[in-house]
Amino acid sequence: MDVLELPTPALVIDADVLEHNLAAMAAARPGATLRPHVKAHKCTALAAAQLAHGHHSFTCATPREVLGMAAAGLGTDLLLANEVLDPARLRALATAQDAARITIAVDSPETVAAAAAAGIAEVLVDVNVGLPRCGCRPDDAGRIADLARAAGMVVRGVMGYEGHLMVVDDPAEQRTRVAESVDRLLAAHALVGGDVVSAGGTGTFHLHDRVTEVQAGSYALMDTHYGRFGHPFRQAAHVYGTVVSATPKYAVADVGLKSMGMDHGNPSLETLDGNGADVWFLSDEHVTFVPHTGVAAVGDRVRLPPAHIDPTMALHEVAWLARGHEVIDRWPIDLRNW
Repeated sequence: MDVLELPTPALVIDADVLEHNLAAMAAARPGATLRPHVKAHKCTALAAAQLAHGHHSFTCATPREVLGMAAAGLGTDLLLANEVLDPARLRALATAQDAARITIAVDSPETVAAAAAAGIAEVLVDVNVGLPRCGCRPDDAGRIADLARAAGMVVRGVMGYEGHLMVVDDPAEQRTRVAESVDRLLAAHALVGGDVVSAGGTGTFHLHDRVTEVQAGSYALMDTHYGRFGHPFRQAAHVYGTVVSATPKYAVADVGLKSMGMDHGNPSLETLDGNGADVWFLSDEHVTFVPHTGVAAVGDRVRLPPAHIDPTMALHEVAWLARGHEVIDRWPIDLRNW
C-alpha cells in the first residue's frame, strides 16, 4: 500500500528515521543505562524494536502498559513509574510477577501498604526532585524504604523525574539545575540504598552521568517540542491528513483535536511536496491552515508532526510503518487506555 492510500487521519512512522533514532540513543546510552519509557508510544511492536537495540528494561506509566508488555514477552524488567492504589490493578500486577519482573514506584505509607497488601515484591522509592507532581521529600525517602522492607518487599533504589527541566532554553542553566535535582536524588539514595538510581528523559538524557539509568521515551518518534533543542533525533512520526475543503484564503484538512495532542500548542503542517503552512487552529476533526506558497486543493494530502508525541500516540489505534511512500507494516497501539 502507498501512504497516499491510507484513510486519514493516519499516524505514519518513517521506518528509517525510527531506526536512526533508536541507534543514536543506543550508542549514547547502551543496554541497562536506558530504561525506555513506553508511555511515549504505547506500542509493543516499537518496544520490541527498542529491545533489538539492546534495551531490556522498560518504564511504564500505567498498569495496562505493564501487563501488555508482560503479555508480549517484554517483561525482563518493567518499572511502573507511577503510584497505584487500586487493589484490583495491583493484584493483577502481582499475579503477572510469575511471568515478568515488575517494580512499582511508592512515595507514601499508603502506597507502600497498598502494594504490600496486593503481593507486590519489588518497589522503588519515588523522590520529588523539583517537579511538583509525585514523589516524597528526599529526607523522607529512608522512612518510606524502611516501611517497604518491613512489609516484606525488596527496595531496589530510587527514582526522580526532573520533568520541569526537559526543555530549558539555556544549556548552562539546564545543566546546573539538573545537577541540583540529581543531588537531591542521590541524597535520598544514600538513605534508601539499592542498586537503581533512575531519572531523566529525552530532554536531559545527555546530562546524566551520576544515575544508573535514564527514562527517556520521546526520542524514538520525537515531536516539535523537543525537536528545537538540537538532540540527535529526528522527527519519525507524522499524522497524515486530506484537504477536505479549500478557499483562496485558507484550506481545511481532516486532522483535528481528536487525533493530535495539543498541550504543547499547535502542530506544524506541510504538504507532501515540502511546502510549509501557517496553522490557524484545530477544531474537533479539522485543521485550518494557509500554505506558505500557492493554494491547497481539495484532495491534497498533508502531514503534521505532533507538538507532543505521547498524547498523540494515545489518540490512535494503529501506526503505519512506512519507507518512503511504501507502507511496510501495521503496528497496533496496543497499550492505550487504562
